[in-house]
Amino acid sequence: MTRILNVILFTILTSPLFLSKAQTVTVDNYYNHETKKTVDGKLIDFHYLWSDTESTGFSIFGNAFKKNGARELAVLKEAPTAENLKNTAVFIIVDPDHVGDNPTPSYMTEKDAIAIAQWVKNGGVLLLMTNDKENADLAHFNLLATKFGFTFNTDLILFVKDDAHFDDGGLLTQGNPVFKTANQIFIKNACSINIKAKNVQPILKTKDGKAAMVTAKYGKGTVLALGDPWLYNEYVNGRLPAKFENDKAADDIAAWLLSKANKN
Repeated sequence: MTRILNVILFTILTSPLFLSKAQTVTVDNYYNHETKKTVDGKLIDFHYLWSDTESTGFSIFGNAFKKNGARELAVLKEAPTAENLKNTAVFIIVDPDHVGDNPTPSYMTEKDAIAIAQWVKNGGVLLLMTNDKENADLAHFNLLATKFGFTFNTDLILFVKDDAHFDDGGLLTQGNPVFKTANQIFIKNACSINIKAKNVQPILKTKDGKAAMVTAKYGKGTVLALGDPWLYNEYVNGRLPAKFENDKAADDIAAWLLSKANKN
């Protein structure tokens, strides 16, 4: 009997449907779609992508997901829909474009926000990382955030003038439910988050009490949000003072998001 049950469990856990949904982490390349020219004049996508190994990329963050059990790292270049999100367990949207990033940005729409919110409600796990108002589109993006009970503010928190003032971006994380190994992290020039509903809980606050990171339970799914794209390679590659454990935080965040996906 035990052998039969083990065979059934193995069949379920290794089925293509289970693996693709439970372990696929997808990063958006539609709301953030930045390009640059190579030395030979070729136009390529960059910034917050798994394949970008420069300081602008998410290659280290991607490795953290793989380390914690992600089966596939995917990129979504179209507006999210129920169909193109159905095999995604964790969806990440980072630094939505304004005209300074992209002359023809793809802004968040009400239709898109409804589709994403429904996906979360059905059990999806969503990570939102914006930026301060000078470096991201917050007005349209709040159409999505509002669905979950919060909005991104147009203020500036954790302002860091230069590398001589790292401590201005320091946040203690010891004992935090999301961060199992990182004790202190560094976030630079973020926007705060305005909590509007009881389902939203602050995860990190600044010294003056502003919410820097929040989580929201929405239907069967989970949302984690903060006002900065802080986990790109530049801030997780070991260049920060040793007390700032952003590299450990990347691993903690990946593990936490995947754990939520596995519970849904």
